[in-house]
Amino acid sequence: MTVAGPGGAKGSAWRSALAAQLAFRGALGDVSGSTRRISEALSRLKTSQRGIAGKAAGLFVRYLEYGDRQLQWIDAELAAATRLAHTASEVADPDMQLALLRLAGPRLEAAMLGSLLLAAWLDLLQFVDGVLQQGLNSLETLLVDMERWRKRMAPVMTALSSLEPEQMEAAAKDAPALMDHLSDEFNSTAERIRVAMKRGEQAILLAQLVETLTLLSAMKFSLPTLPPSAPATLGVGLMVGGDGVMMGTRMVVSAEWVESMRRLVRAGVISLPAVGAAVRIQAGQVMMAQSQDELPKGVRDALGDGPEVRGMRATDRAGAGMNEPPRHHVLPKEFREWFEQRGFTGEMDIDQFCVKLEQAHHEAIHGGGKWMLGRTWPGEWNRMLMKALREAEVDAGRMLTRNEVLDVVVGYMKRYDLPMKFIPWRGR
Repeated sequence: MTVAGPGGAKGSAWRSALAAQLAFRGALGDVSGSTRRISEALSRLKTSQRGIAGKAAGLFVRYLEYGDRQLQWIDAELAAATRLAHTASEVADPDMQLALLRLAGPRLEAAMLGSLLLAAWLDLLQFVDGVLQQGLNSLETLLVDMERWRKRMAPVMTALSSLEPEQMEAAAKDAPALMDHLSDEFNSTAERIRVAMKRGEQAILLAQLVETLTLLSAMKFSLPTLPPSAPATLGVGLMVGGDGVMMGTRMVVSAEWVESMRRLVRAGVISLPAVGAAVRIQAGQVMMAQSQDELPKGVRDALGDGPEVRGMRATDRAGAGMNEPPRHHVLPKEFREWFEQRGFTGEMDIDQFCVKLEQAHHEAIHGGGKWMLGRTWPGEWNRMLMKALREAEVDAGRMLTRNEVLDVVVGYMKRYDLPMKFIPWRGR
């Protein structure tokens, strides 16, 4: 990935693919670092003897387990995205490299937003753990609070883990508002406890508790005096460094991070709404959208106002004025076993290698509307591609590797003008 690339147009494509690859791996590293910190914190909570995992508070263990389950699917998506990125780096054609990164993009999006929400859940757990250790509130009240917070978070986390485009788009739209709501509820709970402690003349004890929690989770709030202008923002703990870089405990929103996101958005690897949601979650209400279908002005300013940015608005198929176009299997599904023998399994299953085509284009590459007649045409996609792959194996004198298959496929995709953006098959 560090050797000099070719010159001319090919060199430009190669450099673009390399930049996207580096940005993608950097984003993976950021999210992985966050999940590692969350995992360590959850492990510490599990060993608590007097708090959330203590005998008297055993009812709260289910909420630790809920955090564990969310962490498991996030880590699984990060691992799959890492494998796809590794495969992309091994493919010779830069367009296919980008196509594989785009295939991994939704997994990165889901993990990125999921980890931000899970960081908020961790802050709630740590807060309740401290309250229980000090005996500052009734178990019943805290149990009701935790269950309400879990029910608020569960639909968004479920949508993200599904990797369904429509559900993920809705989750990205809802996630900032969810974080804002949880922060408001947290502040209300903290204020309720503050008032109760003040009545019990235990303000000093409460201040010590809050100081401990602040060190643990870097939540920026102060008790017993909590001014309305400075509410807590869960899972973030934003602060501004001497160089003007906005830093968070879970992620860094710096010029370098914004540039990486810009590269991935412009390469079509991740969606701008997902990036916008991540920034909004970290910045609270500072960068909230000006209207429901617009991205935040701050996000647009950071990512650059161009056709890619202006064209990415939250909408559904009906809002776009069209039905969903057909999905074409680039790797013919009737030869699934053939491709599986050459490594197309798991996240590289042939069902992951579909592209959206207009109906006329889809029919054209299959030889017209009558598929049985079309298969007799030598240029029909399935017939032509399998012939080319088998000839390549004859020339090689062995079974092709997965990457070698992709190197053959990408040339024919360009010849047939197929988009280099893979999407999963959804049975439609």
